[in-house]
Amino acid sequence: MNFEPSPRSREFLERVQQFIVDHIEPIEAQYWREVHENNPTGDWTKWRIHPTVEALKAKAKAQGLWNLFVPDPKLGAGLSTLEYAPIAEATGRSLMAPEIFNCNAPDSGNMEVLYRYGSEAQQKKWLAPLLAGEIRSVFCMTEPEVASSDATNMVATAVVEGDEIVLNGRKWWTSGLGDPRAKVAIFLARTPDANADRHAQHSMVLVPLDTPGVEIQRMVKVFGDYDAPHGHGEVLFRNVRLPLDAVIAGPGRGFEIAQGRLGPGRIHHCMRCIGAAEKSLELMIDRGAARTAFGKPLINLGGNRERVAEARVAIDQARLLTLHAAWKLDELGALGSMTEIAAIKVVAPSMLQKVVDDAIQLHGGAGVSQDTLLTGFFAQARSLRLADGPDEVHKGLIAKLELRKRGHR
Repeated sequence: MNFEPSPRSREFLERVQQFIVDHIEPIEAQYWREVHENNPTGDWTKWRIHPTVEALKAKAKAQGLWNLFVPDPKLGAGLSTLEYAPIAEATGRSLMAPEIFNCNAPDSGNMEVLYRYGSEAQQKKWLAPLLAGEIRSVFCMTEPEVASSDATNMVATAVVEGDEIVLNGRKWWTSGLGDPRAKVAIFLARTPDANADRHAQHSMVLVPLDTPGVEIQRMVKVFGDYDAPHGHGEVLFRNVRLPLDAVIAGPGRGFEIAQGRLGPGRIHHCMRCIGAAEKSLELMIDRGAARTAFGKPLINLGGNRERVAEARVAIDQARLLTLHAAWKLDELGALGSMTEIAAIKVVAPSMLQKVVDDAIQLHGGAGVSQDTLLTGFFAQARSLRLADGPDEVHKGLIAKLELRKRGHR
């Protein structure tokens, strides 16, 4: 195993880092202040995209820093998962950077689905404008009525009726639903089939958000914040009718597609967590060195130096574990790297949560304000311990696979 970045990976990484230093870090604090001022309420119909975003996206695209996660060189950078991993880490140091390079969730995961499983017509209609950064997309999976940690609990349905697919159900935590550029949803729901096992009774359906029967009902706050102009919405599907060619890869293949979607996406999420943790550690050290209390720099009080050391160890451990998972995903695919992917999904967000919490503590009141990136990083970390499956589900999978090695169930 060799985790040293390839020359192409290193070259892209250096350019992305320089772009962030030159164009994003100098304006990010002011950008978020203006975003909150211009989108102050939960009325997502009035949310607007800050002009800086599209201007920076155009600049990144012109420099070839675009779709860096896409492994196909005709559509993106052509980097492997392992090669892209340090780039994802670099973008994680900023709350706005992933979007600037068109490498942000949920679009990146949806593009993976369309690239790997979409028909030619689906790719032309939806993948092409997503790759161009012209539209945004959402993924509808979690449901308020059931424990969504078990995806087979899903009550939303996608039923085949003749040459149509009919959708019914309620979804929430549909990230990005408040974005005025969001045009399409991937809807995951049950397609009952008495002759199929429980993992072959779900479908993914492409749903234009202006389809009759699609009703966006509200945005849900995360720790009291609407996360405008992105948002996390609750949406009702009431007898939504679409042609069968809106189904991705055919009815009943939703779980299969989900596994292909979530593998690379979890690598991306975890590497961004590592980048956010590195930034948080830097902020903690700089704050601790600059502020004085009781005649000493804050960094020399209490156990603050130990917290710095613990953060360094935890960040490096999480990085190595994630790079190993990325390497194994490239070598063996999602099914061959299930333990490693589940492990990083447990480790990286929890590590970030602890590092950010220590940074917040050292910042005092400023740490829980909107004046630093720390509250955004904390919300990211705590949410990711639930998103794409809660910690407990991933630990259960790891234990199951370990027991299987010993012949136990």
